[in-house]
Amino acid sequence: MLSPADFLRLPYTPDLTEGGIAYALRSLAYTYEREGRSPYGRLRRLVANVAVEVAFRRYLSMNNIPFEVKASTPFTDRERFDVVLNGHRCDLKSFLISRRDQITQVRKNPAALLDAPALVPSDAHAGDGHSYNDLYLFAFMNGLVAASKEELGKVIVKGQPHYLVHVMPPAWCKPLNWIPLGALTLKSESAKELIVEVSGQDEAREMKRAGVSLPPGVKVRLDESFYSITSLHINRPPDARLGIRCERMNDAHIISPQDWGNIWIYGMDIFMAGYTTYEEMGQRATLLQPNSKTFQYERTHVKNLAMPVSRLKPMSRLFDSAAKRS
Repeated sequence: MLSPADFLRLPYTPDLTEGGIAYALRSLAYTYEREGRSPYGRLRRLVANVAVEVAFRRYLSMNNIPFEVKASTPFTDRERFDVVLNGHRCDLKSFLISRRDQITQVRKNPAALLDAPALVPSDAHAGDGHSYNDLYLFAFMNGLVAASKEELGKVIVKGQPHYLVHVMPPAWCKPLNWIPLGALTLKSESAKELIVEVSGQDEAREMKRAGVSLPPGVKVRLDESFYSITSLHINRPPDARLGIRCERMNDAHIISPQDWGNIWIYGMDIFMAGYTTYEEMGQRATLLQPNSKTFQYERTHVKNLAMPVSRLKPMSRLFDSAAKRS
């Protein structure tokens, strides 16, 4: 049986959030949103997931635990990599705990995590590219979010960071024809200057960014060779609409003040709970149906394999075997 003493507690630094945001923005070129769902919750979870991965690799490096980094699946995501420990490919599954009462509970009594389920989407587990030798690693990250207008206002008053993003619609983000969009024209109706960063892809589908300053009510032309526009980022909450137009499309895309999402994660700490093998997860886990309430989710959206955290193996065992092999 796993105990709280077996948990590996990792510190959190703001650069972990910054790394997560950089990856989340790149991912927009490869991912698809479920119809009717806002993309910003998914982006925040992705920021947290990448932050955990970076913190884990940092821990391995600082403690001289030998590991490799290899390209992972899906193949469409060229930026994704897995850690390989002792010859085992490690698939790190992390869960963001953002409710204040749960964060307090976990920080005071980490044993609360023992009854939480370690979850793996069943379709991902059944997908191609797995080996019985693969490992699932599970982590829980404590971190607040400021998703609402009121929460964002409090963050700004306290001088804390934020990162406002607008995800562009499919016609811009994933155009059917891979040809230049032509010159971009942007206009802000805000009362003060707005700094905008445009993110997208170039002809080789590499990420491309360009910044522009928008004075109030003035159309600004941006002569950059974008083939897609995935997102816009602004330096402060807007007080009016912003529009963007390209030569290739007839209609401008208008963004209202409420159409921006803050994807900054205010991380606190990370608990690496434990691990299990791909084979054991398939044999010993139970099936959890969609819309189930769990410790980490108000309701799940997909069918999951679930195993209590208490039945995982301690991380120290994995590190010991990696050290002996080296």
